[in-house]
Amino acid sequence: MPQTSTLQTGTPHTGTFDKILIANRGEIACRIIRTCRRLGIASVAVYSEADAGALHVRLADEAHCIGGPAPADSYLRGDAVIRAARDSGAQAIHPGYGFLSENADFAEAVAAAGLAFVGPRAESMRRMGSKAGAKQLMAQAGVPVVPGYNGEDQSLATLSREAARTGFPLMVKAAHGGGGKGMRVVHRLEDFVPALESCQREASNAFGRDRVLLERYVASPRHIEVQVFGDAHGNLIHLNERECSAQRRYQKVLEESPSPFLTPELRAAMGEAAVTAARAIGYVNAGTVEFIVDGDGHFYFMEINTRLQVEHPVTEMVTGLDLVEWQLQVAAGQPLPMVQEQVPQHGHAIEVRLYAEDPDSGFLPASGTLRALELPPPSPQVRIDAGVEAGDTVTVFYDPMIAKLIVHDSDRPHALARLREALAQCHVAGPKTNLAFLEALARHPAVVEGRIDTGYLDRHLDEFLHADAPVSTPLLAAACTALLLRRQAGEAAADAAGGDPHSPWAVADGWRLHGRAPSRLRLQAGGRVHEAAATGHGGDWRIAVDGTEHAVAGARLADGILDLRIDGQGWRLAAFLDGDLLELHDGQRRLPLRLLPAERAEGGDDAGGDGRVLAPMPGRVVLVKAAPGQVVAAGAELLVMEAMKMELTVRAPRDGVLAELRAAAGDFVEADAVLAVVAAAEPAVEPAGESAEQA
Repeated sequence: MPQTSTLQTGTPHTGTFDKILIANRGEIACRIIRTCRRLGIASVAVYSEADAGALHVRLADEAHCIGGPAPADSYLRGDAVIRAARDSGAQAIHPGYGFLSENADFAEAVAAAGLAFVGPRAESMRRMGSKAGAKQLMAQAGVPVVPGYNGEDQSLATLSREAARTGFPLMVKAAHGGGGKGMRVVHRLEDFVPALESCQREASNAFGRDRVLLERYVASPRHIEVQVFGDAHGNLIHLNERECSAQRRYQKVLEESPSPFLTPELRAAMGEAAVTAARAIGYVNAGTVEFIVDGDGHFYFMEINTRLQVEHPVTEMVTGLDLVEWQLQVAAGQPLPMVQEQVPQHGHAIEVRLYAEDPDSGFLPASGTLRALELPPPSPQVRIDAGVEAGDTVTVFYDPMIAKLIVHDSDRPHALARLREALAQCHVAGPKTNLAFLEALARHPAVVEGRIDTGYLDRHLDEFLHADAPVSTPLLAAACTALLLRRQAGEAAADAAGGDPHSPWAVADGWRLHGRAPSRLRLQAGGRVHEAAATGHGGDWRIAVDGTEHAVAGARLADGILDLRIDGQGWRLAAFLDGDLLELHDGQRRLPLRLLPAERAEGGDDAGGDGRVLAPMPGRVVLVKAAPGQVVAAGAELLVMEAMKMELTVRAPRDGVLAELRAAAGDFVEADAVLAVVAAAEPAVEPAGESAEQA
C-alpha cells in the first residue's frame, strides 16, 4: 500500500489520546490511520457489511461492524458509531469528511457520551450548517457576500419573486448542502421552477432538507478557499489558500496551492477575511472558508466547511504540516503549535482525484473489482492517498474515489510536469476511470496557463474527451506487436512446460507447409474497429493495419515497457495487458484498446435500436415522468434516477410510444436493468408535440 510522504510533526504527541475511532471509510480513514500509527495512537475502524474486507478495516488496529451497506444503515448511524467507540475504549471520534462530519447533533452526542469530537463545536456547525444563515452572519461581520435571497419563506411564489428581483443568471443552492450537490444555474425566469424542483429533490435526497437559497451567479469566477485553524485558547490562524477553479458540475477536479491567480495584496486580504469569518463563529479545529473571485479581483464569501477537506494534502505538501495531527492536538486541548507569522509556504502542490467513472458517458460512476491498480511509488514529490488496493471492489453504495494523487515541486511548471509523469504511471483494470481525462486536464492550455475558471470544463468539456479521436496506424501496429509478443511468450511457456522444444511445430511463427500464414487481429479503439494482419516472428514483423503496412523490428516487452522500431523509428511505450484489454501510453496520451475475436461481427444494433431503455448504473428511481401509452420523442425525459448522490435523467432512445414501464418511483434497480420499452410509432400516430399537448 503506498504511504504518504513524510510530514513535519509540529508539537510532539503528549499521549492525551491513546485510542481514537474513525467514523468514516475509504481513503480518508486510511489517511487518518497513518497519522495515528506514526503518533502511537491506536485506531478503531467502523465498517458496513459491504466494507467488511475494505482497506481501512485491514489497516486499523481493530474494527467494528455498524450496519448494512447503505450509508443510512451504517456510516450515518451516529448511535452505532458512538456505541462502537465506547465498546472499544476510544477516547475520541474523528469524523473525516462527509457522512457525520458536519452533523451538529452527532458532535453533541459524542460530547454527551464523554468522548472528544475531533472537529469544531456543534454551535459553530449549526451557524454554518445553513448557507442562508451563514451569509447573513458573514455580512454582519463585514465579510463580502454575493447578493441574493436566503430567507425562511420557501414558498414557490416568494422564491419566484426573489429570483426575478435578484436577476439572471441565478444560482439555486441547497441551503444545507455541500460537495456540489443540490446546485443549479438558471439563465431565464421560465426555467426557474423546473430547476428549483430538481434542486429541492436532490437536496432532500442528499441532505434530508430541501431548503434553498438564491444568489446572483458570478460569471467565470475563480474558486479560492482558505484553510483556517483555531484552538480552544482563542488562537486562530490561516494556512494560506488553495485554488479549486477546475470544476465539473461544481465538483472540484484539480486543486493547487498557491493560486496562480492571486496577487500578494489579494492573498493577504482573503486570508484576513477568512480569519474574520472563522472568528465570527468562534471556530475551533480545522475548517475551510470558501470564496469566489470575479475577474476584477472582487471576492465574495461562499461558505465555511466545518471539517477537514478532501484537498487538505495540498496544504500539507506546501507547509510540511500534518493537519490531522493538528486536529488531534486541538481536540485534546492543546494550543496551536505556531502563530500566523510562522506558517511556512514552500514550492507548489497540485492534487487530482482518480475516480471510477466513465467520462465518455457523462462521468457516470462505475463499480466493480479492481483487477489491477498500479500507482506511482511515493516520494517527497509524489504522495498517494488511496482507500483501495488491487483486488478490492468499488461498490455502488459510496463515492467511487480510488485515490488522490498529490505532487509537489519547486514551482508550478515543475509541479505540473511532475503531475503528468505521475499520471502516466497509473493503470487501472476493472471499472472505467477518469485517468485519460485527468491527463488531458494536466496538459490543457487553460490549466497550464493558470486561467481556468469554475465553468470552463462545463463549457468546453469536449476539449478534454478523446474517446473517438483518430488513432495512428503506427500506434496500432505497436499495439498489435504487444499482443503478438504476449502470444509468443505464452506459446513458448506452454511448449517449455510439456512440448518437444526440437519440434518445428513448437515454433510459434505461423509457419505452414505452404508458407507462413498471417496472424490476424481485430482491435477496438473507442467506437472504431481496426483490422490488422501480421507476418513474422521473434520481434520482427510486417504488420498491415487498415491497409497500411509497417515494418516492426527489435520488439521487446518487459516489465510493462514495449520497445520497438516502426519503419526505422524507435518507440518506447508503457504497455498494460489484461486479458483481451490493452492500454498503451506514449508519455502524453493513454490509448485503451480491446482485442476482438476474429469472428465477432462489426457494428451491431444502434443503441436504443430495439426501444429498450436501460438503467445506466445501479440506483433508485426518484421520479417517473411518462406513462404507458404516451407518445414520446427521442430524448424525452422518462425517469429520473438518483445514484451516488447524483440525479440522472433517463431519456427515450427514439421516437415512439411508451409500450412498457417496468420501474416505479422508489424502486432500486441494477445497472442495465430494463426500465421501459419504447415501441416504434405507427404511421397514423399524430406528431409527438401535438399528442403531448393533448395528453
